[in-house]
Amino acid sequence: MHTSPAMTKPVNTKKRRKLENRRPDQSDRETAPTLRHAPTLQRSTLLFIPLPSEPAFFIIGNAFGMRILITGSSGQIGTNLALRLLEEGHEVLGVDKRANTWTDKFRYILQDLSIPYIAHAKGIGGVDYPKPDLVVHLAAHAKVHQLVTEPHRALENVIMTYNVLEYCRLSQTPIVFSSSREVYGDVHRFSTQEISADFAYTESTYSASKIANEAMIYSYARCYDLSYIVFRFSNVYGRYDNDIERMERVIPLFIKKIGQDEPITIFGPEKVLDFTYVEDCVDGIALGIKALAAGKVTNETINLACGQGNSLVRMAELVSQALGKTPEITLAASQVGEVTHYVADISRASKLLGYSPRVSLDEGIVRSVEWNKQWNARKNGKTGL
Repeated sequence: MHTSPAMTKPVNTKKRRKLENRRPDQSDRETAPTLRHAPTLQRSTLLFIPLPSEPAFFIIGNAFGMRILITGSSGQIGTNLALRLLEEGHEVLGVDKRANTWTDKFRYILQDLSIPYIAHAKGIGGVDYPKPDLVVHLAAHAKVHQLVTEPHRALENVIMTYNVLEYCRLSQTPIVFSSSREVYGDVHRFSTQEISADFAYTESTYSASKIANEAMIYSYARCYDLSYIVFRFSNVYGRYDNDIERMERVIPLFIKKIGQDEPITIFGPEKVLDFTYVEDCVDGIALGIKALAAGKVTNETINLACGQGNSLVRMAELVSQALGKTPEITLAASQVGEVTHYVADISRASKLLGYSPRVSLDEGIVRSVEWNKQWNARKNGKTGL
C-alpha cells in the first residue's frame, strides 16, 4: 500500500495514456494475453496499457480510491466485486482467461494464469500490468466434482496462485485470496472456527488445492513479509451466477430446471450448507480490502458466509415457492468429494471487519429468481435490467 503523502494527490485524468496497439507475430498469436474493454474488441487484437506516470493511489472526496487488480474477474464474485469497487470510486483491472459476458464496465486482460510463468515484477507472463495497490485473487477451477475426475485442474489452481504470489512478492502488493469452506473437509465435528481446518479432513482434490494455496500464502507472509487476507467462502449465489453451461451451481441449476418444469435430483438430502448471497460476500470482501489497505487488518484468515445452515431440500422448496412450481424431485446419495455439513462461524469476520450478512436464504432465493427472470427477459429483448 502507498502511504507517502505524495501518493494522495488527485489523479490528473487528462494525462492518462491511450491504449497502445500492436500486431502480434506468429509466435505469440496463440498464447499472448489480450487486454480488453469487455467484449467490444476483437479477440485477435493485442492491447497493452503502459504503466501510468501518475500514482495509482488518490483521493475521491473524503475516501481513498485505489487501483485494484482482480483475477477471475469474469466470474460471478469477480464481476459483482468489480462493479461494487467501481461504484465506490476505485479503479479496477481484471484478469481472466475468458471474456466477461455480464458487463463491459471495466477493463480486463484475457490471460490464462494456469501456465507456469517466470517471475516478473511488473506483471505475469511477460505482460506489464498497471501497478495496483492491491490484488484480489479469485481465479480458480471451482467445480469440486470436476476436480475429482480431472485432478490436474487442482494442480492448475496451485500454479495460478503461485503466479499471482510471485507477482505480489516482487511488486510488494498486498493480496486478498479466495479460499473455501472445503478446507474444513466434511465437518461432522461441527467446528468451523478458522483454526479448525486440517488437511487430515481433506475430502477432495479441490479442497487439497485450496489448502495448498493457503499454505503458500502463509509461507510468503513469513518469508517475504507479504500482507494478506484469506477469505473462506461458502456457497455464494445470486446475481451473475446463471452461466450453468460453464459453471454448474446448484441454485441457478434448480431455478432453471424447476422454471422449465424439468425434474431435479438432490445429491445428498441430508446435506446442510451455508448459502451466502453474493451481495453479502462482496460486502465482506470490500471491508477486507479497505482494512488491509489501511493496515488495520493484516495476515488474517476469515470465514465469509451467512452463518446459517439450510438443507438442499429446504433450498429446493424455496426455489419452488419463488417460481410457483411443484417440481419432481429425486433424492440421491452425495457425490464423491462433497461436503455434507457446513455452517460457518463468522464471529471473526464480525469482530475484525464489522461484517454482518443481511440476506437470508429465504430472501436471497426470491432475489435470485427475480434477477434470473429479468436477465432472461433482457436476453430475449423484452426488457432491460
